[in-house]
Amino acid sequence: MEKVTRTKVGVIVSDKMDKTVVVKVDSSKRHPKYKKTYTVSRKFKAHDEKNEYHTGDKVEIRESKPLSKDKNFTVVRKID
Repeated sequence: MEKVTRTKVGVIVSDKMDKTVVVKVDSSKRHPKYKKTYTVSRKFKAHDEKNEYHTGDKVEIRESKPLSKDKNFTVVRKID
């Protein structure tokens, strides 16, 4: 059986750390009673080995083994 890895798409909001970027991932939810759609955003720290991605880039991140206390994702590629 093949291991399923979770991927997310988001925008980099910070690249000030060495080999780490902060990626903001937006998702839409629907209110159960009022049926209004609203946006929920979450920030994830992701590993960027060569410091090649910068603020404003849209990237895909993949879940990986824990690399530090709160870094569990790795940047896979830049999306145009």
